[in-house]
Amino acid sequence: MFTGTTNSADAVARIALPLLAAQISRSPITVTAVAALMSLPWLVAALHIGVVVDRMDRRTLMMGAETARLLAIGVVLVSLLAGGPALPLIYLAALVLGLADVVAGIAGVSIVPSAVPRHRWETANSRITALEYLFNGFVGQPIGGFLVAIGFVLALSVSGIAYAVGAALLLLLIGNFKVAAPETPRRSVNADIREGVSFLWNHRLLRTMALLIAIMAGCWAAWLALIPVYAVGGPLGLDERQYGFMLTCLGAGGIIGTTVVGRVNRWIGRRWSMFTDIIGAFALVATPALLPAQPSSAWPIGAAAFVAGVGGTMWTVNSRFITQSLVPADMLGRYSAASRLVAWGMTPIAAMLAGVLAQAFSYRVAFGTFAVLCALLIYPFFKVLTPAQMAEVDAVTAAAAAPAAEQPAGDEDDLPEPADSAGSR
Repeated sequence: MFTGTTNSADAVARIALPLLAAQISRSPITVTAVAALMSLPWLVAALHIGVVVDRMDRRTLMMGAETARLLAIGVVLVSLLAGGPALPLIYLAALVLGLADVVAGIAGVSIVPSAVPRHRWETANSRITALEYLFNGFVGQPIGGFLVAIGFVLALSVSGIAYAVGAALLLLLIGNFKVAAPETPRRSVNADIREGVSFLWNHRLLRTMALLIAIMAGCWAAWLALIPVYAVGGPLGLDERQYGFMLTCLGAGGIIGTTVVGRVNRWIGRRWSMFTDIIGAFALVATPALLPAQPSSAWPIGAAAFVAGVGGTMWTVNSRFITQSLVPADMLGRYSAASRLVAWGMTPIAAMLAGVLAQAFSYRVAFGTFAVLCALLIYPFFKVLTPAQMAEVDAVTAAAAAPAAEQPAGDEDDLPEPADSAGSR
């Protein structure tokens, strides 16, 4: 429920703020700056937040992030009622939402091993990812477009209410979600950061996955940053409601991906399942680069977004499973921060670069640049993510899950209640 409400609110906010900026200025750079600021905290604050996540109760941090989101939306809403926000206020709200997203994202990934037994991680990650795509894309995007079409005040009010509900729902998550303090004296923040970065850098598989997703996340960031001004009032000629429904294709693909990822993993293997993300990310940016900039291109662009949604969930579910299998629980916060700094730190840079390329040259050049970068990922993917590497991950998980398999079997579809304490795996 928390995942659903929060992602619904995120979807509405991510539609409303860029479109609000687009009403003030039609400059691609001005509008893409909103998306860039939403992702900037991954670049500048992720490492320190990762240390905090490993030292504090992860549920408490998620509640704090939800409260910050509520306040940011509230300030913009009050400004709207008073006559309309200026661009600096929109940018500030985007930055706060981005910072809260970093805290909630790292804490949310790190809390799973504390709440769910190892043999249920793939199922838990699939369901969490499905809810993210269902409410952020499939449900949230069209609702966001519909609400914005009615009025920004209504859209932001609904978003704020959803954040408030999400914070309340976290109170129902019972348990202690703080990793036990180490027996040795606690080290400095910088030492903890170095440990997380070193763990990532010294592990070839995890390091390569982070670098691959950096480019793919950059493609997504470029598309999401440009598409508001490209689609609404731009070459595609869509209105806000049509724009919201086009973005629904991302969510629809994500839902399909989460429902089939387990079967696809069994049929063709985890490696090929993850490769679909490269295919989807390439299609996402290559389609608007290759097609004429006119309304008839909206349908193929939506279809490419659907493929990208399928690939995105395939990668997300499997990468979370691999991470939770290979990284100790007491390092998950720092590792996730280091990994996402590499992987998602590219997004604000990509968003701004897309705006600069679109304004200086054309939308086709902007989208095409990222399509070329994505195509270059094929060789390193197959060189490093080998069948042997995937088999090693599955062997580690199977060995750790063996004691759980000896316990009496319960309903496979029921996730257990959260653990009372979070120990290392």
